[in-house]
Amino acid sequence: MYDNVERAQGTAASLPSATVRGIHAQIREDIVTLRLRPGVRLSENELALRFGTSRAPVREALIRLVEEGLIEVLPQRGSFVSRISLASMQRARFVREALEIAIVRRAAERGLSPQAHERAIAALIEQEQAQADPERFTLADDTFHRTLADDIGIAQIWSVLEREKSQFDRVRFLSLPVRTPVESLIVQHKDILNAILRQDPEGAEAAMRVHLSEVLKITEKLAAEHPDLIINDV
Repeated sequence: MYDNVERAQGTAASLPSATVRGIHAQIREDIVTLRLRPGVRLSENELALRFGTSRAPVREALIRLVEEGLIEVLPQRGSFVSRISLASMQRARFVREALEIAIVRRAAERGLSPQAHERAIAALIEQEQAQADPERFTLADDTFHRTLADDIGIAQIWSVLEREKSQFDRVRFLSLPVRTPVESLIVQHKDILNAILRQDPEGAEAAMRVHLSEVLKITEKLAAEHPDLIINDV
């Protein structure tokens, strides 16, 4: 399997990019939402059957997931969903904090467009209606944050953030709704939005810092409770 992954790097340029992106996106979603839990072995043959493709695009998708830290390749054994890394979470925290705070400050300075205001409100309503459904709730959460990035003209930055926050997202799914009260997350989003609408950059930054600290509060406790899912490699 390890040799196959290495050889796939040489043929990646010839693969249909849409196919690879689609396979990568679906496997990534399954890992982030914990439908594929840490330690699960990923078979190229089974994945190729699932997606109705040859093994080549599956290999390339797996390579991308290795690069994101979501899969690890063990020589002579195969590809496995990696455990959630606390060290990776710490690194991602700095990237996410810097980007998200810059986004809300810029949004507060500029003011939201009416369209973005509508989308942000719709995302909050969706969160309130999806409190018992972690996948719907998290999708609405992401929509809220992405709306702010889109409105200030840096939508392309979201792809950087998406890659960096994958470990955060796995912890979010592990903690919802038992460890992280979803009502508090909704209130935090409202605080962020209200500060932006007041055109208060300092208030928006403070509200975002509170919001981003939420997942860190429960991470170490989750690591102690789930050593099979989270590795304390700090």
